Amino acid sequence: MFSRFSRRHFAKLAGLSALGMAAPARAADGEPRPAADRHAPAPFPKDFVWGTATSSYQIEGAVNEDGRGRSIWDTFSHTPGKIEDGSNGNRANDHYHRYKEDVGLIKNLGARAYRFSIAWPRIFPDGTGAPNPKGVDFYNRLVDELLANGIEPWATLYHWCLPQALQDRVGGWQSSDTSKAFADYSGYMAERLSDRVTNFFTINEAGRFLNFGYGWGIDAPGLKLPAAELNQAMHHVALGHGLAVQAIRAKARPGTRVGPAENITVCVPAYDSPEHVRAAEMATRELNSNFLGVILEGKYTDGFLAWHGKNAPKFTAEELKIISSKNDFVGLNIYAPNYVAASDNKPGWTVLPFPASFPHMNSEWLRIGPEGIYWAPRLAAKIWNIESIYISENGTSSEDKLATDGKVYDLDRIMFLRNYLAQLQRATAEGVPVRGYFLWSLMDNFEWILGYEKRFGVYRVDFETQARVPKLSASFFRDVVAKNAIGV
Repeated sequence: MFSRFSRRHFAKLAGLSALGMAAPARAADGEPRPAADRHAPAPFPKDFVWGTATSSYQIEGAVNEDGRGRSIWDTFSHTPGKIEDGSNGNRANDHYHRYKEDVGLIKNLGARAYRFSIAWPRIFPDGTGAPNPKGVDFYNRLVDELLANGIEPWATLYHWCLPQALQDRVGGWQSSDTSKAFADYSGYMAERLSDRVTNFFTINEAGRFLNFGYGWGIDAPGLKLPAAELNQAMHHVALGHGLAVQAIRAKARPGTRVGPAENITVCVPAYDSPEHVRAAEMATRELNSNFLGVILEGKYTDGFLAWHGKNAPKFTAEELKIISSKNDFVGLNIYAPNYVAASDNKPGWTVLPFPASFPHMNSEWLRIGPEGIYWAPRLAAKIWNIESIYISENGTSSEDKLATDGKVYDLDRIMFLRNYLAQLQRATAEGVPVRGYFLWSLMDNFEWILGYEKRFGVYRVDFETQARVPKLSASFFRDVVAKNAIGV
């Protein structure tokens, strides 16, 4: 029987023996059989939603077709020096014409849900006024194709595609007129899609597009507003969310659900001691008070108002009531952590600096902190009494070079997802109310100011030929979905 074992097998057994470990059990063919891990967390809940996600400007292309209006990202990406590789979203993944092929990619992953975003200027080219029926027709076709393939559509109403006309006319989110226009658009789309779409995300990542686009000039529309005007613009975004919730309730079919999708500031205790956990809880509430907090509490925290002083937003009690309209769920986009420690000084916590050696992914900002996807929903659920959380985005870029055999062995992405999903499985096993997970992203796309250089997809896209190639991570994710768990 010894002829069936190679030197590699003997070396492995010798190593285990040296460590004082028992040899693994063996299957009938002599191969090692992993022992059951009695300490592994329970699988994800049986009705857990596994999905993937994209956004309209990043994949659709066809920016000048079928009556679509111009968005602030059309303008911004065509401004010299704004996009690192000089590219734009004119063609992107050509999803507008290839959506049936792309729905097939989702189906091949075994995912049963797809989070896509609707391009506001494709529906209302001028932001308000007469709707564009051809724009609505595209999303009708997409939704029907998803349903025909057993995939549940989850629509995001705003993933940064603000009509340029609104920016020109009223200053975009600097005006509450945009909040009202967003509500009208949201109600219109819910009325037309809610016979087939049950779940609507209102606004994606207010914390990103407001600060980067209106505060720091990095994203569209490229403004650098003073603090008071920036805070007021964020208030208008929160108001737009609340008005949209009300419009959807008024226009959609009964049973339609709605909530925000926010890149929550993830606060992780430096280590798991009671004082640091409490510090992370306090920090989570304060550092998310300008959007999630006001939506879920109906007020700005005393700490937020004191910190901003005369630069705090102006608001009315009626606006706070609208902003805090009841949500059916909360989407959390989770990537990198912030580590928090207890402090003897006010406010009782401090965000720790990252050492230079802290590991990161292909995108330098994406520091690796898998425990963030455990702590963020756990703390959010406790602070705001949330009963239904979805991880609306999580993923990573990778170098994603084609190997000589034409395949992509993105082991770093698999490492990232394995560790984050293991922490998420820990959370659900402990009763944290996470109901689903949307992988970012289905396929490589236009990565905003980074152009096409950063690849977040589990399908590689050749942007010249538009060929889609599954990466090794696609097989990994398919396996997780099939098992509803990480591990064997």
